[in-house]
Amino acid sequence: MDIKDYLIKHEGLKLKPYRCTAGKLTIGVGRNLEDKGITEQEATFMLFNDLDECVDNLRLDIFPDVWETLSDNRQNALIDMRFQLGGAGFRGFKRLIAGVKAGDWEMVKQSIRGSLYYRQVKSRAEDNIKLLAEG
Repeated sequence: MDIKDYLIKHEGLKLKPYRCTAGKLTIGVGRNLEDKGITEQEATFMLFNDLDECVDNLRLDIFPDVWETLSDNRQNALIDMRFQLGGAGFRGFKRLIAGVKAGDWEMVKQSIRGSLYYRQVKSRAEDNIKLLAEG
């Protein structure tokens, strides 16, 4: 038997964090997050996977007709927002989405400034407003 399969048989494979029998926060195949954590390389790997998911969602689902016409700065601001808010949270910005599709950057700015997102992360939101407004 392959050692990987043997360990999965005994440890299990959990894709979401759970508490092991010792009460430690654990994920995957017995990875003790509290004592061992993850490496920088593992964190970067997960980040790139998450970024790919964000970009695909924005490019293919939310802005399929305009994504490629947006500047890098505008794409980066939208990726940052989608990353932080998640798919459902980002989709809640209906006026922002409509504004981006229409090229109405004033509407986009107002949508962000009037949101809970803005009140929670004002500095980050202002950085994104600047990127979106200036292009």
